[in-house]
Amino acid sequence: QVQLVESGGGSVQAGGSLRLSCAASGRTFSNYIMGWFRQAPGKERELAAAISRSGISTYYTDSVKDRFTISRDNAKNTGYLQLNSLKPEDTAIYYCAISRTIELIRKVTARNQYDYWGQGTQVTVSS
Repeated sequence: QVQLVESGGGSVQAGGSLRLSCAASGRTFSNYIMGWFRQAPGKERELAAAISRSGISTYYTDSVKDRFTISRDNAKNTGYLQLNSLKPEDTAIYYCAISRTIELIRKVTARNQYDYWGQGTQVTVSS
């Protein structure tokens, strides 16, 4: 059993920044790939970014690449997503999730590949 708790969401103007955190407990955080998904009302949940167990490899969907940065601190059992240059289209609930999948990080992009999920944190970007 793993518990994940996101924080750091909020409401910002377009062009602004937020830093999301994901605090993990219950099992060794470094045993898992970590991803950040996002979901807007009426839309599919999509992977925004993912990071390998060691933190060496990262993946970003094209729509966030060069604006978002995923990172992790395994010693603190915490993952992060830095969101810069935010756009209204980034408005969504953001979920932290972890995966036990053994695969290259760019292949771990589907919702059903992730085993544990946080409750989500709302990010709202106004124009």
